[in-house]
This record gives sequence, structure tokens and C-alpha cells, in this order.
Amino acid sequence: MAREEAQLSAAKKSYRNAKATGNHEEEARWANVIGDMLKKRGEYVEALKWLRIDYDVSVKYLPQKHCLPTCQSLGELYLRLEFYKDALLYQKKHLELAEDANNLIEQQRANTQLGRTYHEMFLRSDDDHYSVQNAKKYFKSAMKLAQIIKENPPTKNCSFLKEYIDAHNNIGMLEFDLDNPEEARKILTKGLEICDEEEVMADDDGRSRLHHNLGNVYMELRMWDNAREHIEKDIMICKRIGHCQGEAKGYINLGELHYRIQKYEEALLCYQKARELAKSMEDEDALLRQIDQNIEIVNEAIKVMDGLKKEEQNLKKLTRDMAITRGTPRERKCLLQQNASLDCLIEKSRTIFAWLKLLEFAKRKKIIASELCDQEKLSDSLLVIGESYQKLRKFKKALKWYMKSWEIYKSIGNLEGQALTKINVGDVLDSDNNWEGALDAFEESYRLAVEANLPSVQLMALENMHYSHMIRFDNVEEARRLQLRIDKLKQSKYKDLQTENVAEDHCSESDTEGSGHLSDNMCNACGSSEIRKCNSSKSQSLPSLEDLNDEEPIISLISSTKASPKTVIGRKRVRLVLSDDEDGMYDEVQCSKSWSKKLPLEDVATSDELKSKRNTASPARKFQDVSAYTSNHITRSCNPVNIEQSSSSCKSRTLNVVTQNGRGFRASSSEEGSIAASGSKCDIGVPENLVNKNHGAHLIFLTSDDENNQCITVKIDKDLIHLDNGSFMDSEKLSIESVKVELACLYYLRLPMERRSEGLLPIIQNIKCGESVIQSVETFQKLKQDMGKVLVEAFIDGWVQKRLIKLYTDCCYKLSETPNMKLLKKLYDLEFSDDEVTVSECELQDLSIAPLLNALYAHKTFAMLDLSHNLLGNGTMEKLQHVLTSSGQNYGGLTLDLHSNLFGPTSLFQICECPLLFSRLEVLNISGNRLTDACASYLSTILENCKALCSLSIERCSITSRTIQKVSDALNASSVLEQLCIGHNNPISGSTIADLLSKLGTLKRFSKLNLNGLKLSKSVVDSLCQLAATLPFSVLSLGETGIGIDGALRLTESLFNGTAEFLKLDLSYCGVTSNYVLKLSTVSSMICGILELNLSGNPIMQEGSLALSSMLLNSQCCLKTLVLQKCQLGTAGVLRIMQALSGNGFLEELNLADNANLDRQNSAQPGSCNANTNLDGLEVADSEDDEVRAAASGLDDNHTRPCQRNSSSSGCQFIQGLSSAIDMAKNLRLLDLSNTGFSTQDADILYSSWSGSRFGSAQRHIKDQIIHLFVEGIKCCVKPCCRKD
Repeated sequence: MAREEAQLSAAKKSYRNAKATGNHEEEARWANVIGDMLKKRGEYVEALKWLRIDYDVSVKYLPQKHCLPTCQSLGELYLRLEFYKDALLYQKKHLELAEDANNLIEQQRANTQLGRTYHEMFLRSDDDHYSVQNAKKYFKSAMKLAQIIKENPPTKNCSFLKEYIDAHNNIGMLEFDLDNPEEARKILTKGLEICDEEEVMADDDGRSRLHHNLGNVYMELRMWDNAREHIEKDIMICKRIGHCQGEAKGYINLGELHYRIQKYEEALLCYQKARELAKSMEDEDALLRQIDQNIEIVNEAIKVMDGLKKEEQNLKKLTRDMAITRGTPRERKCLLQQNASLDCLIEKSRTIFAWLKLLEFAKRKKIIASELCDQEKLSDSLLVIGESYQKLRKFKKALKWYMKSWEIYKSIGNLEGQALTKINVGDVLDSDNNWEGALDAFEESYRLAVEANLPSVQLMALENMHYSHMIRFDNVEEARRLQLRIDKLKQSKYKDLQTENVAEDHCSESDTEGSGHLSDNMCNACGSSEIRKCNSSKSQSLPSLEDLNDEEPIISLISSTKASPKTVIGRKRVRLVLSDDEDGMYDEVQCSKSWSKKLPLEDVATSDELKSKRNTASPARKFQDVSAYTSNHITRSCNPVNIEQSSSSCKSRTLNVVTQNGRGFRASSSEEGSIAASGSKCDIGVPENLVNKNHGAHLIFLTSDDENNQCITVKIDKDLIHLDNGSFMDSEKLSIESVKVELACLYYLRLPMERRSEGLLPIIQNIKCGESVIQSVETFQKLKQDMGKVLVEAFIDGWVQKRLIKLYTDCCYKLSETPNMKLLKKLYDLEFSDDEVTVSECELQDLSIAPLLNALYAHKTFAMLDLSHNLLGNGTMEKLQHVLTSSGQNYGGLTLDLHSNLFGPTSLFQICECPLLFSRLEVLNISGNRLTDACASYLSTILENCKALCSLSIERCSITSRTIQKVSDALNASSVLEQLCIGHNNPISGSTIADLLSKLGTLKRFSKLNLNGLKLSKSVVDSLCQLAATLPFSVLSLGETGIGIDGALRLTESLFNGTAEFLKLDLSYCGVTSNYVLKLSTVSSMICGILELNLSGNPIMQEGSLALSSMLLNSQCCLKTLVLQKCQLGTAGVLRIMQALSGNGFLEELNLADNANLDRQNSAQPGSCNANTNLDGLEVADSEDDEVRAAASGLDDNHTRPCQRNSSSSGCQFIQGLSSAIDMAKNLRLLDLSNTGFSTQDADILYSSWSGSRFGSAQRHIKDQIIHLFVEGIKCCVKPCCRKD
């Protein structure tokens, strides 16, 4: 790690040197190198920043050929971030440039990357035929080019062997994802043969990828020894070459192999090893979570195995009883009990993929069914035998048993059974490469389903037919035609489908007889609640065995079953459609995007990757709509958590086991036993038949697929709205109001088009649980334990018109974009009108902002546009200029807040070229963008032409004295400028600042100046004092300027000897001490003139707290905001200041964070009543970017976990005193006590006092060491750059 940091620092230094000397070629090259280093460390967002610098410099200053590497890097990084459209944009540009330059090497790389992107898009899609075609095309082109270059290298030292081998790996994995494991095995094996022929070294990363993927393929083929051999080779190579991530994924693969063959202890050992490796890496939190989930699933499988063994003992007991009851009236009851026990064992075996056990139990069930003379049960048992052989990849035997089952279904006239069996037959034929026969079977299944009027089975058959035409026969037109039929069928009303699917005329009389005497663990739905959560209402209606007639004859009328499971092995792309609860509607349960997300790019290789293998972190699997079909009863939804979803074996198409009684089980022949590394979350989709009511109570209930990923589903009459629980439970700042806003936006998106055209969104008044109003998100966290049993109500209290939201969603629809929920919530904000567009922190980029810009184009007029904290570049500014020009509005003030984006200097050119802005632009904030000195002339033009400009912020823009001098020269006496922020730019000379101050003195309205982070010499301080005596400053920010106590005192005296009336003063990290506070507290003119004072990072110490408390008690003190973070006040100082507020009626906001450390005091003197507060005064290491902070270092930021204090300890005395002081400070609206070592219990006590004196409006943000107490209407976590003066 130290070596990597040294290399990164050296690269950054080289970049700065190249930039300083104007060597643009080296500047771009080093930016690319830094981006590549960060990419390899997994810091993708930071890497993107550097690669964008590389791209911007290359485009502006270098010949076109220099854009080749940067386009390649950006394309790869956007793919890692799963921004496929951006990835394709740069990858196609890369290919175009390579073709223009006739560069075969870059053409090969571009084709490889394009193939990877389309491959990923294909894995995420349901019917993306276009992507699979393109993936094949580009991968084949890449292999062809690699072979050409290998045979005819362009230079002597150019060996393209590695790329040629990787091309085999890529095509092999594509075949694997197209369900052609044998073809994949041949291609990957060919890759290894090439390695041997060309004498590639044993520890080559290309070999590692091939071994990794062959391990997956052999697991698919159930060739366990071969799979283990390749996986272990993969692990050893990764270990020897130091590829920690690859080694971890290898152990995950090995763990899965053990899991598939029910060696759970060995699997756990492998996962533990993978976890240790993942913990040793940076930014691998996702991989860690996925490994932990695999461990959890294996543990659950162990429980199921234990239950299976226990049930086997119960079956043995029943078998012994059978010998006794032969020929007696109790014989039938015993047979039924054995049948029920076998049903449970079959389900448990299926759950943990013990296919040999499944075969054993299915054959025993066949014998029992024969003795019961129940043809329905007999055909079901034959179906399970066929399933077992299919899972064991004995396709001929599977086909034989499926056909036997089909014949019995046909003999008893059960069309449903015939149709479902035909689907299984088709799947076996498909797996055996008989694609024509498979398609015929699917079509026959569809015909039978239509004849029997079974829409759910029709849907299954259509999905499989679609798959055959799209994947097997490459028949685009037929696939599209089938997709239209599928969509049409899905759009039909689910309640009607449920009603039509009821089949009363088939009922197996032996079904209701066997539910009475099962072993205790059998009642648990034959599986762990973690692996499969089912809540069936059917069992409530079944009589027990005690109610049956023991004398009933063995031979009974042959009839179909109500609830006996019919096993269906569905097609590959499978989703589950499960019946809803009481109302009989179907909910379509689809795989959430959140679980299909993976660490991309680990599937296929490019020429420049160290390691690229099948991602162990997430299976890209799709679920086909397989109806959990019920014959008579509408059962509760059963949402199986798919234990077999693999963290290593990534197949995009998996098989389903579907039972007729409404239970759906995954039983993939291709993925049997794979463990879900990213969690199989299920989204609940609903039809579009939304209600048109304006008011009323709406039910919200918690549903869950597993303990860790629950969702909140809002039921509005017959419609459901889904809220992802994970999307807000981890948020530190989200309030219940934010939940209401998200709910309102989701409700609006579900409205019919005619309703949305009005642009009316609901206002959620409150959410209740019973009679109690839910006031905080914490309440939802408490409800997580209820697992869907608790109902809460949400109430709509009116509607608000948001025309811009309507325009935005319409534009998203036209562009086929998904609306950005963060952006929608920002636009919904009831504090702002449609004329104030605030969309900061919405993860917007130049492409994703297009719908919003189109909406603004249609909206025409707006007075404020806040696009801060996004990833926007110059392309956005060009479009924005077009929007502003087209509005035709040449009067009315306009605020543009563009800070913290990726804008370059030429973005300001767009402002210069927009005449409408000359009369409208009042506020321009473009801080935090890399403008550089290239923006100097643009800023000068803006200041000269924009006559209404009253505020300009250009902090942290990498500008120097040259630009500041241009700004100074552009100012004249007629300027209406009131505010200028130029802080944190380096280097800016003292003479330049002095000239600027002189020019500002000529302005009539100027009153706000921000020089934060600029080093001010004595001469500059003198100039500032002179200016302070003449200008009526209202805001003066001098944080980190190092002016010291003398400069601060002289400046403060000048301010109040001059024209200043009410002032916001920032002297943070300036080196002032308690003497300054003492002076301030004794001069009445100063006390009554300062409204906000920031002294953070200054060594005020305990003695300064006396002066501060005296100042706060002074009746002339007008302070409304006081910031004392990291002032080394100690516990005594903190308490003293808080107690002074009981006599202060003005102060509203107080920040006392980082001033005490109760942990250290209690660990040093655990029994002392007066802990040594001097322990707080510890120095902090200076930041390399914030050298000024060295003058006034604060507390150590690395606080340990707070220890639990006894109620009688000294710490508790401090808590009690502080609690009393908080209760007395009734005027305070915001209090920050973060990083003071408070325990959770302490924080609760403090909040109790806070809320006691602020009934009904008290709020809190308490997480770890963050303690913010505030009142309604106050925002506690506002970035310093976003605070409005």
C-alpha cells in the first residue's frame, strides 16, 4: 500500500509539473496514468475525474490520435460503473479513431470493449436481441483482429498472443451465457492449448482467467473433479502473481463447488478465506457483503439438511408403522402420512440441490402413489424423477420419465399437467442441443394452455418460445412478435387471470388426507425461513387425518389434484409471478436490478487487464414469468430466496421449478447450487390500472425476501407502490418527510398518462401505524423485525401542481430514460416554486441531464438553476445556453449555481455568447470546477457585460494571480457587484490581492468578501483593514488565511470603527487564541455588531470559554450563529458555554463538535469525578492540501468507540449538567456535539432534554459520533460550499 501511495504521489507530482510547464501531452499522459492507478484500486469515481481531465486536455490541445488511449480508458471505466450508454459512446469513438488511424491493435481493443459492454447489457435484459447480436459481432471481430496481429505483428516486439488468448476467453464466456456449456468448454480449452503451444508462462493472468471460467463450466456440467482442478489452479496463479481479488473470487468458486455437493463445512472454510482476502483490499465492501451473504445462505442450507435428516428419521418410523398396519383399516392413513413426509423431503432436497436424494425420494413417492392408486400423485412423482435426472444431466432418462408423466396426465385429461410437462420436455431437449424439438414442445405446451384457458402457463410457454427464437435460431422478427404477445398477456388483469385459472373439476381426494401427522420440522414449508419464506393460507382449510374415515377403501376415484406439486423446469430467463393475498391479484415478482448488479468487467478479458474472470459477486440472471399457478385457492405469495444464485457461476438464463399449488422453487440445471452473492432481491411490479381517487387511507406493508433486504410496498386500493427499504435505511440524513416525498413521486409515476398530464402530485400528510403517527425513519427500522405483518397507513392531504415534473417525466419517456428519483424529489420540494430549479447532488451527467434540459426548454422561464455537485461538463453548458436563448426572456434576475462539477474554462464561453444573460445574470457560482487561468478572459467579459451581476464565486477553480488580476481590471465604479469569493486558489500574490482590494473599494454596493484559504501577508492585512474602515462589510470570510491574533484584532477593530453594522465573520484556522475572544467580549461595539462568528480550529482553550460565556451572557450580544469546532475547549469549556445560553435570547446555532473526548477521559480516570480536560488538546496531523491548518490544529479526529459508563461515573455528571443546560437553552435551533465520545445512551439523554423544551419540532441526526440536534425547518448537514450568505 505504501508503495502504491508513493507511485500515486509521484504521478501527481509529474502531472503538476507538466501542467505548470504547459506540456499538454505529458499532462494528458500523467492524468491517464493516475486514472489507471485509481481504477486498479477500485476508486472509480476519482479515476473518472482524472480520465476526464485527460480527455479534455487531449481534445483541446492534442492531435486526434492522442484521444485513443483516453477514449479506451473512459469506455472501460464507464462500463465498470455500469453507465452503458456512456461506455458505448466512448468505445465507439475509440473504434472510429482506431479505424481512422488504421491502428489494428486499438481496433482489436475497441472491439473487445464493445463486445464486453453489449455482453453486460445482454445479461441485464429480458429480450435484448440487439445486444447479443452485437456482443457476438464485436467479440468475433476482436478474435479475428487478434489472430491477424498475432500472425503479422506490426512491430518486432509486438506479440499479440495475450489478446488472442483473451479473445477465446471472451467468446467462451459468451457461449456459456448463451447456455452452451459444451461449446464454451471447447473454446476455453482451446485457449489453454494455445497457452501450452506458445509456451505461455505458468503464472500468466490469461491462464488464470481461463482456469477460472473453465471451473465454472465444469461445475455446470457437474464434472466436479475437473472443476476443482481448474479452480485450484486459478487460485494458485492469483496467489503467486499477487492478484488478491482474483484469489478471493477463486475461493468463492471453490466454496460454491463444495456447496453444490453438500460439503458445507468445506464451503464455509473457503468463504472465510475469501472474506479474509476481501478485507485486506480497499473498496471491496460490496464483495465482503456478498461473501457474508453466501456464508449466511450456507448456514441456512445446513439447517435445511438437518431438517432433512430429521424428517428421514420420521419417514423410517412411518415405514416401520406401515409393516404393522398392512391389511388393517389404518393402512391408508399410514400411506398418506408417508406421502406427505416424502413431499416434504422432496422439497427440502430441491431446496439444497441434493438431486440424488431428490431422485431417491421421488422413486419412493412413486411406489406410495401406486399403492394409493392415485394417478395424479403418480404422474407428479414421475415428473419429479424426470427433474432429478435432468439436474443430474442425464437427459435421455429425464425425457423418458417426463414422457411417462405426460402420458398419465393425458390419460386422465389433465391439460394443465400436459402443458407443464411439455415445457419440461422442451427444456431437456434444448439442453441436449435438440433445439427444433424443444421449440416444438414449447409450442405444443402453448396450444394446450390455450385450450385449457391457462394464461399463466401460456406465458411460460411464450417466454420459452421467445427464448428459442431469440437465442437458438436468431430469428429477430419472430422473437419480437412473441414479445408483443407476451407483453399483451402480461397487461391483462391479473385478477381475471386468477379467476380463469381456477379448475374445480380436478381434485385428488388423497391430497387433503395427508396433512395431519408430520414431524415437527415438516410444518416449516419444508425449508428454512431464510431460504424460502412462504405463508400459505391453504393449510388452514385442510382437515387433519383424525377427521378422515379410516375404513375408506384404497382404490378411489382418479382425479386431479388441488395442491400436489407439478414440477416445471422453465426456460432460462425466468421471473416468478406469484398470486397475491386476499384480493386474488397477481403480483409479478421480478429480479431487482439491485441484485443483478455486479462488479462488471470481471467476465471477459481485454488486452490491458490484469485479471478478468466470471464475476463471483453477482449472477446476471433473469427470471422468466412462471406463474405460481393455483387450481382452487388463492394462496399467499411465496417469495423464495434463491439459495442457488451463484456468486461465481454467472449464467444469464436459469431454470425454474414451478409447482401448481402456488409455490415456486428455483432448480436450475445450469445453476443448481449457485449462491447469490448480491442477494436475490425481488421487486414487486404492478399493473398500470391505477386508481383515480384523490384522498383516503392507503395501506403500506413491509414485505421481504430475506432478513437484510426488505421493501416497503404501498397498497393504494388495488395498486401497489414499491419503496426499496435499503435505499433509505442506510441514509444518515433522511427524514420521514423525505420518505413521504419519494412516495408521492412514485405514486405520480404510476398514474395513467391522462392523470399525469395535469402535473398534480399528492401531498402525503402523515403515515400511521395503528393510531400512532410515524415521526421518524427509525420507526421503520423497528418494523423490520415484523416481516410484513405490520400494516401502516399513509394519508393524502391534497395535491400540488408541479409542471416541471410533468415536463421532465414526459421527456424521459420520449428519450426512453428512467426518471431520476433524486431529481424528482428535488423538483417536488414544496419550499421551491417551478421557477426555482434545484437539482444538486443528483448524479447527473452530460447525457442523463438531457431530459431535464428538454423540460426546461419547454418550461421556458426560471429564475434559479442549481446544478451543483453533479458530474456535468462543457456539453451541458452548450445545451443550457440553447435553453436560455430559446426562452426569449431578457429581463428578470437569474441565479446560476454550477459549483462542484466538471466544467472547464470554455463553459464560460457559452455565458459570454448568450446576450440574454447580460441583463439577467445576477448570481454566478462556478466554484469547484477546474477553470484554470484559461478562463481569465471569459470572466473579464462576464464582469464587463453582465450589468446585473451582483455575486461571483470562483473558489477552488485552480486559478492564479493572472486570473485574479483580470477580474480586478474588469471591475469599475459602475459595477453592482456585492459579493466576490476567490478562496482556495493558488498561487495568488499579495500584490494582486492588494490591487483587487483597492478596486473593490471603488464599488458602491460591495459588502461580501471570501478569501478563505489564501495566505495573507502583513501588507495585505493592512490593505484589508483600510478597506474595512470604508466598506460596509456584511460578510467577511478569512478562514485559513493565517492572519494570526494581531491581524484579527486589528481587522475587527477596523470593521467596527468603520461602517460595519451587522457582520458575519469567519476567522477559522487563523491562529487566534483566547486573547482575541477576551478582547471581543469586552468591547460592546464589537459584541453588538457580529451576527455570525466562526472560530473553528483555533486554540481557544478552556480559558477562552470563560470569555465566550461572558460574551454570551452580555445583553448586548447579538450573535445568532457561533461555530467553535475543534477549539480545544474541553468538557468544562463545553459545559460552561452551554450553561451561559440560559441567559441568552439571541443565539440560534451553536457548533461545539470536536472539543471533548469522553472516551479518553474515562479511560484515563474511570472513577474520577473531575476528568482531566487537558487530554482534549491533542494535535492533528496537517493535511497536505490544507497547510494553513497547522497554525491552529484542533482535536484528534480518530475517536475510539465510546465506552459504556456506569450511571454513577464522572462522565455521567457531565452528561447530566449538559442535559440541564440544553433544556435551558430554549432559543437554540441547532446544536452540534459531534465527535465528543458520547455513547448512544448519552446521545439519547441529550436528545430527550432537547425535545423536552421543543415539543413537537425537535429533530435529531445521531449516527456513530455524529450528534446534531435541531428543530423542524433547519437543515443540519449542509456542505460549507452550499451555505447561503
